[in-house]
Amino acid sequence: MVEQLKTFRWVLAKVLGAVFVLWAVATLIFFGIRLIPGDPAEAILGGPGSQASPEALEQVRRDYGLDQPLPVQYAAQLGRLLQGDLGDSYSLRMPVAELIADQLPGTLLLSALSLLVAWLLALGLAGWSTLNGRAAAVVASGLEIAAAAVPHFWLASVLILLFSNSLGWLPPVSTGSADGLVMPVITLALPLAGFLGQVMRESMLGAMSSPFALSARARGEGESGVLFRHALRHAALPGIALSGWAFGNLLSGTVVVESIFARPGLGRTLLNAVTLRDIPLVTGVALVSALAYVLVMAASDAAERVADPRLRTA
Repeated sequence: MVEQLKTFRWVLAKVLGAVFVLWAVATLIFFGIRLIPGDPAEAILGGPGSQASPEALEQVRRDYGLDQPLPVQYAAQLGRLLQGDLGDSYSLRMPVAELIADQLPGTLLLSALSLLVAWLLALGLAGWSTLNGRAAAVVASGLEIAAAAVPHFWLASVLILLFSNSLGWLPPVSTGSADGLVMPVITLALPLAGFLGQVMRESMLGAMSSPFALSARARGEGESGVLFRHALRHAALPGIALSGWAFGNLLSGTVVVESIFARPGLGRTLLNAVTLRDIPLVTGVALVSALAYVLVMAASDAAERVADPRLRTA
């Protein structure tokens, strides 16, 4: 009964936190996008180059409620969002929900593959440095710091110059095939692997010198056995805890990566929508991204509770 009550309180806290995050994102987007210079009515009619008449602009403002005070517009938007209505895109003249449904799978696939590759690189480097002494630890630390400091746009440019222009191994833009995913995944995964590797290596080193590791060695266990059977689980705990943050970092990184590699997805869609002041599309993409982040955070918290029983009794 006590365990069920704790689980219920944990789930309730996650749900209330998700509601607060979505409200905060909707609020910040609503007021933030109105600070961008320009008239939303012009964006609806095709942008400043449309040469719309003052009468047409005034009609659009009335039709979309843009002639109302900001608090009224804000309340109307929250009401539509509560009903699940994301509206229609100003620039593309399509329901925002349909546009997001078309672009979301590509971004989720790119983010999930990048997180998996980052995990494998971080664990591999942490395990190698732990088993090979102080010199390996120094080398691994340098590689992790360098990887974590690399900007996405710079790394993407270097990869294109090397693997596309010089070697001709990979396409410089998305082709819809697996080889078009390689460079975008590497661009997102390498900096993240640097962050994850630092925390995993420190945790792994602490586990290797803990009492249970000493007991395993006393029973005749080798260093590799101690690492893979005992220390690896402890090293994974901080990585699991950071996976939610890492996924959010990947979602923000897709804005740059999808634009550079001309890859369809939410990041590229968001950048175009902000440029065109497409308020419904910006709001919809931001809300879906925030919801995905909240869900992954909850999943990583649940996985951490499964992996570490101490959290369930805290």
